[in-house]
Formats: sequence, structure tokens, C-alpha cells
Amino acid sequence: MFRHIKFSGLAFLFMAVFTSFAIAAQQDTSVQPASSNFVPPKLIQLSYEVTKNGQPFAKVHEQFIVTGNTYKLESVTKGIGVYALFGERKLISKGELTSQGLKPNHFELHQGDNPQKALFADFDWPNKILHMMVKGNLKDANLIPGAQDLASYAYQFMFLPAPLKDAVTMTLTTGKKLNQYQYKINAEQEVLAIEGTSGTGTQYKTLHLVQQEQNKPQTETKELWLATEHYYLPVRILMIDENGAKIEQTLTELHVE
Repeated sequence: MFRHIKFSGLAFLFMAVFTSFAIAAQQDTSVQPASSNFVPPKLIQLSYEVTKNGQPFAKVHEQFIVTGNTYKLESVTKGIGVYALFGERKLISKGELTSQGLKPNHFELHQGDNPQKALFADFDWPNKILHMMVKGNLKDANLIPGAQDLASYAYQFMFLPAPLKDAVTMTLTTGKKLNQYQYKINAEQEVLAIEGTSGTGTQYKTLHLVQQEQNKPQTETKELWLATEHYYLPVRILMIDENGAKIEQTLTELHVE
């Protein structure tokens, strides 16, 4: 039983806000279940649009490349109108492909040309330490197995075992800290009808995840829709902050090789 929802021109979270919403799963999904024989695509290219309170906010372009047993991905966000003054926001993640999926080794975040806003994280897996460089200061955190970064998390879902149900706990570094998040998975799948940049509509069967605050009152709404027939890539992301600002990100183009 699918619930049909119509979206036209929804958009992807601008990364400045997306930082507080990103996730990385430690268990996962259903139509393309991961196994020891699972072979990921060599290339995934995604484009998203972002709106804030229904108005154009930004565009996001991502590229995920697999070479042998390694991966590299880049995500570039460009603001629209006055938001372009913030400059491009670039995320870079590099690492290995393992039987458990992505294993990041290095993460970078760059905001415009300001080096003071750059963030770096190195995953020291042998010593189980995450080294983060924030404004020239080194911060360490205990590295948890399965941890992802702000760029890699969305591509980890395709590797994880099916089915994704009930709830999932996630570990993620934003480059400043390493946190765990918990998401409730809605049992009823949803079909999103989304209009792409070509003007043609595409329907995506999705799993709907809703973040649950742990040990404190819920102050923000954070939700994620994963395409069950397209490697569980995010089709839509929604955040409503404590002030009521509504930021939405929606997939407009998808290319897989």
C-alpha cells in the first residue's frame, strides 16, 4: 500500500543548514539489498534544488565515483540570488569500499574562499580516533565503527542489509563533532511524484525517515525520503527549524552508470 504525494519544485537543503540534519546509517534498506556480491555503480551524479519557505534558495550537484576498492565524492552547493553571496559550499569525502560499505578516510568542507570556515576530518581507523581540524585547532573523538561523514552518509544506504524498518541509529561527523542520531522508519512506503528540470515527472517509491530527539525536547523537524528502487539515494529532505523556517531539498536529476 503506497501513499501518493505530489511535489513540484521542492528542493534540497542548503548545506549550511543541512550540516545539522545529515545522517549516516548503521543498518539499512530493501529493494537492492547489500551482500558480499553487491557491486555499486561506478558513477552516480545527482542534482537537487533547495527552497526556503517555498522560495528558491540553492542548487546542489553531487558526484560519486568508484575506482577499484576506493571512492571519491564531491557535493557542491551554490546559493541563488542573495544567497549566492555566501559562495560555493563544497564537501569532499574519500575512502575505501569494504564488505560493510563505505569507510571514509578523509573529509573536507569548504565555504567560499574563506579558509577560516574550512573543516577537515581524518579517520584513524587503526587507533579508533577521529581527528578534526576546526579553525586551525585539532579536536579528537572516539571513532565508532560504521561512522560516516557529511558527504558519504547518503551513499552508505545502498550497502546496508535489508530491510530497513522500525528505527535506525546513525553516527556522523560534520567536521566539527561526531554525533549519533536516531530515526524512526515509517512502515508505509510513499510514492513521491517529482518534476525534474526537463519538465517531465518521475515517481519514486520511498522510505520515510523521521529523526527522533534523544533525551531532550523535539525542537526541529528533520525528515528524509530514500528512493527504494534507486540505491536508496535521498529524493527529498525536509527541515523545519525551531523558528518555523521550512527548508526542502528535492532531486531533479539522477544519472547512474
